Amino acid sequence: MLPPDTAVWNRVDTIARDVFRAYNYHEIRTPILEETQLFARGVGQETDIVSKEMYTFEDRDGSSLTLRPENTASVIRAYIEHRLDQKPGVQKLYYIGPMFRRERPQKGRYRQFFQIGAEAIGSESPFVDAEVIELVVEILTRTGLTGFKLLVNSVGDQNCRPAFVEKLRAALQPVASQLCTDCQRRVETNPLRVLDCKVPEDQAIIDALPSILDHLCAPCNEHFAAVQGFLKSRDIEYEVRPRMVRGLDYYMRTTFEVAHGNLGAQNSVLGGGRYDGLAESLGSSVHSPGIGFSIGEDRLVMTVPPESGPQLDFFLAPLGDTALAHAGNLARDLRRSGASVEVAANTKLKRAMELANKCGARYVVILGDDEIAAGQYSLKNMQSGDQQRVTREALFARAPQRIGI
Repeated sequence: MLPPDTAVWNRVDTIARDVFRAYNYHEIRTPILEETQLFARGVGQETDIVSKEMYTFEDRDGSSLTLRPENTASVIRAYIEHRLDQKPGVQKLYYIGPMFRRERPQKGRYRQFFQIGAEAIGSESPFVDAEVIELVVEILTRTGLTGFKLLVNSVGDQNCRPAFVEKLRAALQPVASQLCTDCQRRVETNPLRVLDCKVPEDQAIIDALPSILDHLCAPCNEHFAAVQGFLKSRDIEYEVRPRMVRGLDYYMRTTFEVAHGNLGAQNSVLGGGRYDGLAESLGSSVHSPGIGFSIGEDRLVMTVPPESGPQLDFFLAPLGDTALAHAGNLARDLRRSGASVEVAANTKLKRAMELANKCGARYVVILGDDEIAAGQYSLKNMQSGDQQRVTREALFARAPQRIGI
């Protein structure tokens, strides 16, 4: 990642942090390396992530370690280990950082990739589901992303899903030989994963399979209906996708994705869902229902519009050694006020103006002995071409107010 692209990454990070702050989420930072068993237990032994994509190695003491392929399991592990379940209210945690999966590289999908994610732990309420989805939509909207589609579904719970899985397995048995190699294995190990298959040739068979929405128990039906009701009341547009199950075993009830057409076949920008039994599967003695999501930041950055206009506030062009020393102090004070500043050291004025133009500076400040003695600077507006003498106070009045950001 190189400039100017990194400016877009920083802008997305800043927007996400602002939205998380508004929704009362707080940052958690988990290790990049975790014990392999955490992901085998949390994500699911039969998932593609665990079975084919993790970077796993043996440490010097013989223990098995893995570069984190996702962060929900790590967050829940930290939640249990540090007894966050003893704190009052819903624990709202967010993270921004790199994950690692040995996938086939393609547009927007890398083996080291970055995620922006969040987890709301401690409530089963469908209101929380809707608020998490609203938060996601708010982040995407503030980045300037348009044309995205929110997809939602329910995958049931431990009461109704086992019966559906058996019905699904029975429906798959006669057509298993026509599916891709991975799905042939999934028919036996985890039939629900077949619905997550992205192989185009398998889609006609998958579309003819039973719908989980026809097999939800009453509580799951009520929960999903309530989530949709809250989304409608907040004017959040969505589409129900009965075949969408997500790729991780810990999901239950509400699942969701956001897709965007500019990303080709792998068009998902983010995904998430509810995981009410995950904490218990990782050793918690306290029932800790939760819901979360992760945004593929690499993909999001590809779709958001770049910033336009000047990126540098002031380019200082000192004329001579005395002016250079003065420019150093002036640059320091302008930077402390929140402005971005570049100083042309030992550079002739013509060359300094060329550099300022290439840097995209808003203003050039010319400092010579006369300007310093008069207590005024020559200020050139690089967009309009206007040049005038301004006092120090007038110069600082043009600095953007970024203090505290």
